Amino acid sequence: VRFSSPRIDMADFREVFAKAKHIAIITGAGVSAESGVPTFRGAGGFWRKWQAQELATPGAFARNPSRVWEFYHYRREVMLSKHPNPAHIAIAECEKRLSKQGRSVVVITQNIDELHRKAGTKHLLEIHGSLFKTRCTNCGNVAANYKSPICPALAGKGAPDPETEDAAIPVEELPQCEEDGCNGLLRPHVVWFGETLDPDILTAVEKELEICDLCLVVGTSSVVYPAAMFAPQVSARGVPVAEFNMEATPATDRFRFHFPGPCGTTLPPALARHETEIIS
Repeated sequence: VRFSSPRIDMADFREVFAKAKHIAIITGAGVSAESGVPTFRGAGGFWRKWQAQELATPGAFARNPSRVWEFYHYRREVMLSKHPNPAHIAIAECEKRLSKQGRSVVVITQNIDELHRKAGTKHLLEIHGSLFKTRCTNCGNVAANYKSPICPALAGKGAPDPETEDAAIPVEELPQCEEDGCNGLLRPHVVWFGETLDPDILTAVEKELEICDLCLVVGTSSVVYPAAMFAPQVSARGVPVAEFNMEATPATDRFRFHFPGPCGTTLPPALARHETEIIS
């Protein structure tokens, strides 16, 4: 189905929302933009002389793990000072409220910043991993890690300005695995360019998309795969999809609703308690 003009009828959306039992919310960088999270995409998206796609690759890490760790250390430190915005909070409060009514909300996010978790979202699928998880390149162990700095050698490193010299930290001083006797080099547990998504997470996502009866696409351009396929797939089985984004996207005319503007402004009224909700 293609809708000639996406509808911005909030009252109509609210009717659908009031009846939905399983809501899937797909989020991208736009939901974090209002928290001041740098995306490193597009014009001006540089760290030192590089864009994210030059650093966030297995090849870059193999060639220069110190530089890649400086980049991720910088991003971790920036995130420690950032807070969820009204969009994150509206999503978390909606999940909490609806769960008391026997309804479910799942957040499927491309973001690695954990702001949904900070806001209180419980049912969260992080398809691109997290800045605050590490994975051992030797034994594969994944662990949460909120240390600041993540290792002593990175203290005070990671400055983004182009004149900064590489810290050139020896591998043995970079973050190391703490599993018994492993000491393998840790890497950020994020999906890099050229890597595939965790099949277990994808399976979990597919299950949620098969049962949802309302889907929200928030702050994502619907061009990053495989997330770009999620909402059109839901729409194709006749389920209403509502897009909350600054501008229209290539997928907009496949969706029943489109609400333009910053998500921190558009989402809270959309997800607020509907007058027909029974609050026990």
